[in-house]
Amino acid sequence: MTGDDRTATLKARVCDAIDDRADEIIAFAKDVQAEPELGYKEVKTTEKVVSLFEDLDLDVETELAITGARARAGSGDFVAAVLGELDALVNPDHPMADPETGAVHACGHNAQLAQLVGTAFGLVGSGVVDDLDGAVEFVAVPAEEYLDLDYRRGLLEAGDIEFFGGKQELIRRGYVDDWDAAAMMHAGSDTPERTITSDFSTNGFVGKFVTYRGTEAHAGAAPEEGVNALNAAMLGMNAVHAQRERFRDEDHVRVHPIITRGGDGVNVVPAEVTMESYVRAASVEAVAEANESVNRALAAGAMGVGGDVEIEDYPGYMPLRTDETIVAFYDENARDIVGPDAVTEGSPHLSGSTDMGDITQLVPGIHPWTGGFEGAVHARDFRVVDEEMAYVIPAKLTACTLVDLLTSHEAMAAVREAKAEKRGREEYLDAVRSLRATTTESYRD
Repeated sequence: MTGDDRTATLKARVCDAIDDRADEIIAFAKDVQAEPELGYKEVKTTEKVVSLFEDLDLDVETELAITGARARAGSGDFVAAVLGELDALVNPDHPMADPETGAVHACGHNAQLAQLVGTAFGLVGSGVVDDLDGAVEFVAVPAEEYLDLDYRRGLLEAGDIEFFGGKQELIRRGYVDDWDAAAMMHAGSDTPERTITSDFSTNGFVGKFVTYRGTEAHAGAAPEEGVNALNAAMLGMNAVHAQRERFRDEDHVRVHPIITRGGDGVNVVPAEVTMESYVRAASVEAVAEANESVNRALAAGAMGVGGDVEIEDYPGYMPLRTDETIVAFYDENARDIVGPDAVTEGSPHLSGSTDMGDITQLVPGIHPWTGGFEGAVHARDFRVVDEEMAYVIPAKLTACTLVDLLTSHEAMAAVREAKAEKRGREEYLDAVRSLRATTTESYRD
C-alpha cells in the first residue's frame, strides 16, 4: 500500500467513526447550547466534555485554568492540539439566552466543542490515532469571549489568573510548550451555505477600563459647583473619533467604547463615569501605536472639564495568522468532503479578534470559519440551520487534516520549521505583559 493509499484508508476509517456517532455529536452540541456558561465559570460544560473523553478511555486532566480539560492520545514527539472553546457570550435578547445571566452560544462555541469531541470520536474511536506518527491532544479551553470583566478582574486580583483569555492562561501555565500544531474551527457569520474560509488573519487588541472623576453637585441648583465626569467622557470619546482619520487603512484599527456607568441620578452632576473599550489593529505594533493615540484623546476629556481620568489597559488578544501547510491539507479535505467549490479563495483579513491568535504567535495553527449558521455571530438572530455542517463535518475536516499532517514527515518538518520562526513562551509573555499599563491624569484643583 502506498503512502497515499494508507492515508486515504485512515481518513475513511475516521469519517466512518464520526458518522457512526453523528447523532451523539449533534445531541451533545444541543446539550451544551441549552446550558450556556460564561468564561471561567464553565463547570457543567466541562463536565460534559470530560464525560465523552472518558467514554473513549482517555485520561483527562481538569482545572487547566480554573475550568478547562485536556486528554492526549497516540504517541510520538510531534504533538498536534485540537481546541474547542467552552464559554458562551452575553446577549439577553437572543431567544436561547439564559434568563438569569443572558449567556448564550451565539458565537457557536458549542459547535467548536462538537468538533472537538467529534474529532476524538474519529481518531480515538476508530483506533487511527495509534497509526499516526505523532500524538493528538484534545483541549477544552475556557474564557475566549473577552467579557464579564469585573469578575475576571476579581480572579486576577486574587491571583487565580493573570490573563483574561483562557488560551493566554494555558500558554502562561506551560500547557502549549510541547505543541507543534494547533487546530480548531469557528462558526461563520451569515453563512448558511456549506462553505469554508480557512486562510486569513485577524486583529489583535488591548482592552481598556476608563474612569473619569469629577465633583458632584446639585444639577439644577448649583451645577457650577460640580465637575461633570460625563462631559469629560463625552469629550474623550469625541477626541477619539477625531483620531480616526490618522489610522492607516492597512492597520485595520477599530476603537469601540461603551459607557458602563453614566452617573448616579439625573439631578446630580456625575462625579464618576466608567467606560470600557477595545483598541484593535492588525499587528502588535499598530495596536500599541493606536492605543497611545486613544489614551491621549481620552485624557483630553478630563483636561477639558478639569477632572481626573484613570485608564487601565489590559492585554487583549494577539493577531492571528494561519499556517499554510495545515491550511493546504484542510482545504483539500474540504473540497473532498464538502464539495469542489466549498473553499473561499484568497486570504482575507478579519477585523475581529480571537485568543487563537495568541496560540498562533507560538504554534502554527488554523481557525477555519465554517458554514451552517444563519445570522451574524454575537447577534440575536444567530442560529444553526444545517446541523451536519455545523457540528459533524468540521470534526471530519479537523480529523482528516491531522491524519494528513501526522502521516507526512515532510509536512511535520515544514510545520516545525514554521514554529521555529515564532515566539517562545517567555518572549510572548513579555510582549503581552507590555500591553498592561495604568495611566492617571489629574486636572482638578
